[in-house]
Amino acid sequence: MASVILCTINARYVHAALGLRYLAANMGELRRETRIIEFVLGARAADMAEQLLADKPRVLGLGVYIWNVEETTRLVALIKCIAPEVVVVVGGPEVSYETDSQRICALADYIVTGWGDLAFPALCRNILAGERPNEKIVVGGQPALSEIRLPYNEYTDEDIAKRFLYVEASRGCPFKCEFCLSSLDKTAWAFDVDQVMSELAALYARGARHFRFVDRTFNLKAAVGLRILEFFLERLDERLFVHFEVIPDHLPDKLKAVIARFPAGSLQFEIGIQTWNSDVQTLISRRQDDPKAEANLAWLRRESNALLHVDLIAGLPGEDLLSFGRGFDRLYRLDPHEIQVGILKRLRGTPIARHSETHDMRYNPDPPYNVLQTGCIGFRDMQRISRFARYWEMVANSGRFHGSLALLLDRSPFERFMRFADWLYATTGKTHEMALERLFEHVHRFLTTELGIAQHTAANALLEDYAASGARGRLTFAPEACARTARAARGTLAPLRQVRHLHR
Repeated sequence: MASVILCTINARYVHAALGLRYLAANMGELRRETRIIEFVLGARAADMAEQLLADKPRVLGLGVYIWNVEETTRLVALIKCIAPEVVVVVGGPEVSYETDSQRICALADYIVTGWGDLAFPALCRNILAGERPNEKIVVGGQPALSEIRLPYNEYTDEDIAKRFLYVEASRGCPFKCEFCLSSLDKTAWAFDVDQVMSELAALYARGARHFRFVDRTFNLKAAVGLRILEFFLERLDERLFVHFEVIPDHLPDKLKAVIARFPAGSLQFEIGIQTWNSDVQTLISRRQDDPKAEANLAWLRRESNALLHVDLIAGLPGEDLLSFGRGFDRLYRLDPHEIQVGILKRLRGTPIARHSETHDMRYNPDPPYNVLQTGCIGFRDMQRISRFARYWEMVANSGRFHGSLALLLDRSPFERFMRFADWLYATTGKTHEMALERLFEHVHRFLTTELGIAQHTAANALLEDYAASGARGRLTFAPEACARTARAARGTLAPLRQVRHLHR
């Protein structure tokens, strides 16, 4: 039986919730009465409620995020109907702002806003002692990082064997990009580096090989980044995979020298360019040295084996379709392994809302709060970009179309792929649930009928890609073709999609 249950709904099973583990680690004397239960999107609310209530908890703490707020709201409504005596506490970024307008906040007994590492355990102590606070909103104060117990012992052996392990060396961000919740931070705060290294060593000794750092600015302090990279270099084996989010225009030579020593498949960088438009950067309070960022991306692609996942945001105030397309082409020429085309979201609490009237920003009122149109991009074109992003994920970022992508894009990547996206949607009416073989056949049809590429040229490129991807099936434009052995041997904990990029 557990007096306190900590719960969230993850996007996928492989995502082990770091926030829940921080709360559990800081429960103190209540830790033995606390249990973590995680679900995955798509689970039925009644089934989740049944499992949660089986332990007869007195307090249920729920982590609420943009991707799970709707399902979590239904879960809370069900629990308050079935077991109103259970005290429901919600926390997380989605409920830390604009609480008055949210159904889940009305349903919950308490809302912890901001940092909950110590605020939630303190609230639980009061509730279990029969001293329930009168105020519904509990403002999570920001303690010194030295007061927070690190959570990594909360990862189970199953987590280590089967899931991504999220870790951090710092919190916060010194930058003020208005679309990001981290813009509300005053600065970045670093955990004690010796303690972090000790925790990483303990995880590694337990068999952990897949580490994902959630630091917003991993390379902000080069000395710390250098020490962490050298830690992993010293323990390098064929299974190690480490993911970092890095600042694009800050890559000192000392960091470059260490990065260059990592073999293929062991290191991935998520790099936020967001926009190359300097006027838009100024408008949204984003500081970025574009020439330096461009040079660093070129160096990483040329001199390192790091997998590069680079972000662009469509729909920023003041940026039209032409400007975004130019930015996309500029980034594509740098040849990152993946370009993540994101659609601007108005996250609760972020300063991006100040542009809504001036730039006629219209947002979806429901999660994920994506922008529907702006003063520069109408609704129809925003729909086209959304489909572009989805198809780009399926074709380019999947790593399955390396050879044929060059035929598809030629010298005008954004214009050509937008043309393909428009055609594919007009042809299929679908952006999801498209079988891989059908997608290959659609690309073949577009190359040959819309772009006039010779049948044998298109077929050869696609057949080579199909075989290299490891797919097993038949294609209608080459029915005699059977699956061949994929070129990309796994041999690493890198996700399969990333493995497909290793031969580029």
